[in-house]
This record gives sequence, C-alpha cells and structure tokens, in this order.
Amino acid sequence: AVPTENTKMISAVLVLCALASGCWGRPTLGYLDNGFAEENDSEEVRSEALKRLLEVFGMGDAPHARGLHKQPPQYMLDLYNTIADADGVTKYPDLLEGNTVRSFFDKLHSEQIQFMFSLSTVAKTEKVLTAELHLFKLRPQSSVVFSKQHFCQVSVYQLLDNSKLNISQSRKLLSSRLLPVHTTGWEVFSITHAVRSWMAEEGSNLELMVVVRTLGGSQMDAKLVRFASGRSHHQSKQPMLVLFTDDGEREASLEHTLQDLDKDSALPSVPHVQSPAGARSARSLGDEDSLACKRQPLYVDFEEIGWSNWIVSPRGYNAYHCKGSCPFPLGQNMRPTNHATVQSIINALKLTKGVNTPCCVPDKLFSINLLYFDDDENVVLKQYDNMVAGSCGCH
Repeated sequence: AVPTENTKMISAVLVLCALASGCWGRPTLGYLDNGFAEENDSEEVRSEALKRLLEVFGMGDAPHARGLHKQPPQYMLDLYNTIADADGVTKYPDLLEGNTVRSFFDKLHSEQIQFMFSLSTVAKTEKVLTAELHLFKLRPQSSVVFSKQHFCQVSVYQLLDNSKLNISQSRKLLSSRLLPVHTTGWEVFSITHAVRSWMAEEGSNLELMVVVRTLGGSQMDAKLVRFASGRSHHQSKQPMLVLFTDDGEREASLEHTLQDLDKDSALPSVPHVQSPAGARSARSLGDEDSLACKRQPLYVDFEEIGWSNWIVSPRGYNAYHCKGSCPFPLGQNMRPTNHATVQSIINALKLTKGVNTPCCVPDKLFSINLLYFDDDENVVLKQYDNMVAGSCGCH
C-alpha cells in the first residue's frame, strides 16, 4: 500500500526528475517540428521546476548573490559543521531546538559601542526561541596593560530614544555581566526578550548600546576594555546578532512515524502461501533479487541548477530515490509492513480485482541543512525535514 507522502518530498522528487533526467512527457511529432516552441517550452519547464524546488526550500525567489564576496561568520560555519555531514545531512537531529539560525551584522558601523540590526528578513510568523548578541573583546591597548583593574561590568541596553543616550529613561537594560579585563575573544549576551518584543513592532530596527563600568560604577577607560566595531575591525570580528527561530514547518519525519518498521517483525507473521504460478527457478529468483526494491543514488548539484552563487554549503547532496519491484513473497529484507504483505498475498492469489503489488517507497527520511546568504547579506542556516531517502521498503 502506498502511504501518504510528505507533499514537499514529492515535489522535490518531481522537480529533480525534471532537472536531472527529463522525465516529463515526450513531445508530439508536430511539436518537434517547431524548434522555437520546443526551446521555449523547455525553458518554461525548467523555470517552473526551479520555482517548485525553491518552494520546497521555503523560498519564493532565489536570493541575490550580493553576499558572496563576504566570508560567512566562523560561528555559522562551525555550527553547520557540528550538525551536518559533508552532504548537509543532519548528524544530530535534536541539537537545534528550532529549524533556522540567522546571523545579522551591525548596520550602524559606529566607532562607539553602539549597534543597529535590521531583522526585516525574519517572517512575523516565525517563533523567536533565542537571540544572542556576539561581541569580540579586543586586547587592552599597551599603554594601559598594567592597570590594576581586573574585572569590569558590561551592560547591554536597548535604545528607546537614540537622541537621549545619557538619560536612563531612554534605554532599557537587557543583560549585564562581569568580565575579566585582560581576556580577549567572543562574548555572548542573551537579548531574547528584547528581540521578541521588537519583532512585534512593525518597521522598527533594534538599536543596542554597550556600557562598560568599573566594579565601583565609574566609567571604564575606553582603552582598557574594547570591543570590535563594525567600522574599524576585520570582518571576522564584526558585532553580530544570532537568532534561533522556528518557522512552524517542522514535522515528524517518516522514520519516527513508522518507528523504523523493524517492530513489525515482532508481530504475528502472515503464513507463507505458495505462488499460484508454482515454484520459481534459482535463476529467476536471482533476476528478481537484482530488480527488487532498493535505494538508488539521486544527486542534487546546486551548481548545475544555478544556485551555487548563494548557497555556501553543501555544494550538493544525495537525495537518493527508491526503485525496484516488490514481488511475492515479500522478504524481511524488503522491510514490508504487515499491510503490504497482506496486499502482496491478495494480489498473488487474484482474490480481488484491481489490487496491485506493493510499491517501493522511502520508509526512512533524513533532514538536510543549507547554509546560505539571504537578500540582505545575512548568513542563514536552515534545516529541512524529509529530504533524503534513508532506506526503502515495500508498502
């Protein structure tokens, strides 16, 4: 029996089939007489196929390639390599709470410890799970390296009115921590509640300010505690807002809904029924085994379909597809459900008209991850469910 498949997975297979092997219907002879019409129709099919594939990846249009002259933040590269293998397939499905991670660079580029982030690319329907401000703490300048100060109080404020920076009512405290004065490296501040409230305000930008004070509450020497700014320091040290969200489209993959199908073997098995055609020869069994339901390669090359200008990783991935027959009697190597086994028996005995043999379909699906630049030159890591056929079975 053919189970109801995830519609996005079906769309992806159809699109890949169209792009890779031309599996659309063969044109008529009259159609082939018109080469111009054939060329136009071929381009139209390709355009429609790419449009459908973008929909599978949750996009209306392919992002512009403006961001590729930039190096993705090392944090995003490390996160991608932690959760995905070389083909983008998820190694640790439960590592991310949501399915999307975005990095935003500072838009203000001020010499002061003041930042602005535009989250216009985040859909209002997305649920903000965690928001972090990542700042790179620089080494103290040599002239003050022997300061007696060992710790400082670093506070992050949301600016409510940037024309009144020194008035307490014009800013809201978001996070505050003690930091060692003489260390260097990335420091992370949680600003989740501020981003959630900010997302509810249409058309506004999130402006932040960092204040550094001594333990006694006085202003800290700016040469002693310094953070990299968007204007004066290397791209690898740029101030960054990292947003973890969920777009609500995560769903239980087939591997969880079918519970690996191995549990079926613990159920009472259907008695063996001799095929009406009689015993088969060893040669015919061997031939059928070579044609039996198996997983076959199906490589998706992002460069070949013109997406390599905005996708950072992976360069492509093996989606696989299921191909082959499900002949009677179904062996356990075909991972059949009990329903498929019964259907196979009914088909073999011709007990009911119109009952086909079971179909070879994916019975385990894995997610993949894309790391890419969006239209605003932000780097996005997104996880897509049910994109790789992990194994095949007769259903």
